[in-house]
Amino acid sequence: MIFTVAIDGPAAAGKGTIGRAVAARFGFSHLDTGLLYRAVGAKGGDPVAAAEGLEPSDLARDDLRSLEAGQAASRVAVIPQVRAALVEFQRRFARAEGGAVLDGRDIGTVICPEAEVKLYVTASAEVRAHRRWLEVGGDEAVVLAEVRERDARDMGRADAPLRAAADAFVMDTSVLSVDKAVARAIELVEQKLGERA
Repeated sequence: MIFTVAIDGPAAAGKGTIGRAVAARFGFSHLDTGLLYRAVGAKGGDPVAAAEGLEPSDLARDDLRSLEAGQAASRVAVIPQVRAALVEFQRRFARAEGGAVLDGRDIGTVICPEAEVKLYVTASAEVRAHRRWLEVGGDEAVVLAEVRERDARDMGRADAPLRAAADAFVMDTSVLSVDKAVARAIELVEQKLGERA
């Protein structure tokens, strides 16, 4: 069975948590596409060469969740040749047999506009910065400034800007518990699978 769940949204909105839970519930493969960009940014050197030579082992680095890697990812993601090199990898993953969940910034709009389920997960900048601060520490005001800077870059880039697909279900997790957000996502996937049965 080929079935794609596309989850988009800004940093620290809960995409990854929801994506992993949905993949586990249905036995689908999961790809945090942000890791691709984080790995390219973390490799350093020429970003286009890094993207073209990306290996699965590059996604296993233990420094990919750092704030620095996130900022590097956002900087290389604006380079059209980097995006092009990673698009095909993501599309193959998404349409492989057995079902797939991909979370990122442009899955429902660019990578998999044909995805069976599209979610746009968001939350206020303050809530997302607090979540990120709990993960990485430091000065919470600096983290908030970085979250806002990243949002502006991700939403303002010319190539595949961050936005909800027209047919995406928008979920604001600012005041939603993890369990409720996951349950709602699972419900949407079950509904779509039921329609296909």
